[in-house]
Amino acid sequence: MHYFLNILLQSKPASTPAERYLLIYMISVLVIITSLVIIFFIVFQKRKNKLLLDRIKQQQAFEAEITQAQTETQEQTLKNIGWELHDNIGQLLSFANMQLSILKMQVADDVKEKFKDTSEAIKESLAEVRALSKTLNNEVVLNIGFEKSITNELNRLKKMKFTSAELKIIGNKVDFKDRKHEIIIFRILQEFLSNSVKYSEAKNLNVILDYQPNYLIITATDDGKGFDINEIEKGSGLINMKSRASLINAHLELTSQPNEGVKLMLNYPL
Repeated sequence: MHYFLNILLQSKPASTPAERYLLIYMISVLVIITSLVIIFFIVFQKRKNKLLLDRIKQQQAFEAEITQAQTETQEQTLKNIGWELHDNIGQLLSFANMQLSILKMQVADDVKEKFKDTSEAIKESLAEVRALSKTLNNEVVLNIGFEKSITNELNRLKKMKFTSAELKIIGNKVDFKDRKHEIIIFRILQEFLSNSVKYSEAKNLNVILDYQPNYLIITATDDGKGFDINEIEKGSGLINMKSRASLINAHLELTSQPNEGVKLMLNYPL
């Protein structure tokens, strides 16, 4: 536009009213055309940005639905396993313990003592199976409560191999608006604790629930051998925890260094 204006201004001055009107007309037309081009470009850019934003939102919604479906499938699978452990495996162990007790009554006194260790092992296995089945069933977790479920899980793990496994609560408890989020956070903690059992060689576990006005900050740590976070960043366990966290709009961060244990921090908006 400036180019055309310069040409018009540098040209021979209009000598008649008609020429002056023609000059004004041409300048007006150029201004209008330029304005229309600018408006069209702005509208086109806004439309383009809106389409891109809609596409991103659709992709996010699709990914959230996939994660939700996977989570629900996993929960149903865990529930079925829990039922199987409690009803079938639990009954088999109870039957084995009962048969052992009957057999123990039919042997001489000097032999009965030999049954003691086996009987205790069966009882401990039965208690472990029942405790595990409760943590796998989301209905049981909701029934006994979020904090109690974490305590039960830590107590179960402590009996298995840890010197200490403690839960600390800071602040006043705030109820979850969506109780499904209790299950999701509990499963994230379960994943972390399960990895500590399998890989960390840790002796102590700690979980802190810090209730703040707008957030629940959860910190879980072990004192195991740790790892290089860059080497484990794409592991399925971490991906699973992060996908669950994103499903409830929580921020999850896992930090570790060799020989310095592992720390998980979850920031959940209440």
